[in-house]
Amino acid sequence: MFISSAFAQTAPAAAGGSDMQSTLMSMLPLLLMFAVLYFVMIRPQMKKQKEHRSMIEALAKGDEVVTAGGLLGKVSKIGDAYIGVELASGFEVQLQRSAVVQVLPKGTMK
Repeated sequence: MFISSAFAQTAPAAAGGSDMQSTLMSMLPLLLMFAVLYFVMIRPQMKKQKEHRSMIEALAKGDEVVTAGGLLGKVSKIGDAYIGVELASGFEVQLQRSAVVQVLPKGTMK
């Protein structure tokens, strides 16, 4: 009465290569989003990790460092996994190498 009859339409005949082309076109936005994600987020993060790793490996006795907790000190002992950091005269703490966030220029701490 109020609802009209619905009729299904027949699908057009598929062309020879349009099925593959439509699949590629539907995947194109996904591939573009992944490429943007890689160049904007993943690659810079990997570069930052590489720089941090090289900074940690280059630590030497006498370097002035900032730790992840915000402590400033001078490296007094170097080990494979841990370093000794002298925070004040006669006060030394043991830290993991990865806790060092930044190496300061010589003479920063007085």
